[in-house]
Amino acid sequence: MGLPGETTPPARSAGWAARTESLVMPGSARPFRRWVAVRPLRTVPVERTRAERVFGAAGSRRWLNLTVALLGLIVLMPVMIVIAALIKLTSPGPILYRQVRVGLDRRDGEDDEALSRRRRDLGGRPFVMYKFRTMHHDDSPGSQVWARPDDPRITPLGRVLRKCRLDELPQLWNVLKGDMNIVGPRPEQPEIFADLRNQLDRYHHRQRVLPGITGHAQINLHYDASIDDVRKKLLLDLQYIEQSSAMADLKIMLLTLPVIVTGKGAW
Repeated sequence: MGLPGETTPPARSAGWAARTESLVMPGSARPFRRWVAVRPLRTVPVERTRAERVFGAAGSRRWLNLTVALLGLIVLMPVMIVIAALIKLTSPGPILYRQVRVGLDRRDGEDDEALSRRRRDLGGRPFVMYKFRTMHHDDSPGSQVWARPDDPRITPLGRVLRKCRLDELPQLWNVLKGDMNIVGPRPEQPEIFADLRNQLDRYHHRQRVLPGITGHAQINLHYDASIDDVRKKLLLDLQYIEQSSAMADLKIMLLTLPVIVTGKGAW
């Protein structure tokens, strides 16, 4: 029962909602309220792949990356064994190079006060990234710097591996571990990341997704050599994040193959 002067709200059928409207009855100054069924606004559904319908957009991309990483490790294992043997035979030192990189930032919505209580804000979760060693072994830690053309630290075999991006193959294990995806913005070293975050607006927005072995920026531009190079890549990374999908990841993976074959953008 409703209040005097009101009607009882109707039973809500699927896809309908109820609202009230006021009417003034003849010969009365008191408004009479009644319930009216109203169909709610509907959004136009976005076409999605079957995987996206099952796992969700982010989940479908992750499953695609995991599947490609697992298949890649199985198919490329003979190549990786040969590369490991050549590294061991041509220069002293370890086969794999381990380096800390800045990964996904999971602190969505965390307030500034909470961030200020942290002793050190790296901008994302740090993880150990694996690569085939392409430089002469040096026990001294040194500072975090970019590689450059004709870098004397790079071995002859390392130049070939870097030219064809084969030094990145061990990162398929990082993908299986959940540190990275096949496709995404390249992860940066903590000190370099902190410097770039201070110089470039929105640089930290790259950490909204898992970093990747390849990406929209990597198939279009060369290795970073200056802050201008990073600025150009940042624009492509942000564009990828805004438009990312399983199909976009698959397209970037396919476009990475000719980059590997031709050595485009590497030194």
